Amino acid sequence: MLQMIIATVLMMVLFFGLGFILNMLMKTTWFPLYVYIALIIGVIIYGYMGTASFLSSDTGFTIVDIVPAIGGFAGAILSGSAIKALRIKGFKMF
Repeated sequence: MLQMIIATVLMMVLFFGLGFILNMLMKTTWFPLYVYIALIIGVIIYGYMGTASFLSSDTGFTIVDIVPAIGGFAGAILSGSAIKALRIKGFKMF
């Protein structure tokens, strides 16, 4: 349980940081969110391709897999919101 909480926080911080940097470099607000969604869709499709994939198992995705992914999704959303708020307040570098 503790490892899942730590993994969730780490995924949120990781995707917030990556999204913030990508937003500054590319001058787009929601691009990291779109990339994250495409990544998750790709992992899900690859996971259900067959028995040769690394994600295939008897149980499929469990709560331990899903909760950190939701944390990463929240980090991607927060990075877009932070950049948007900074731009509204007049910070030109963002």
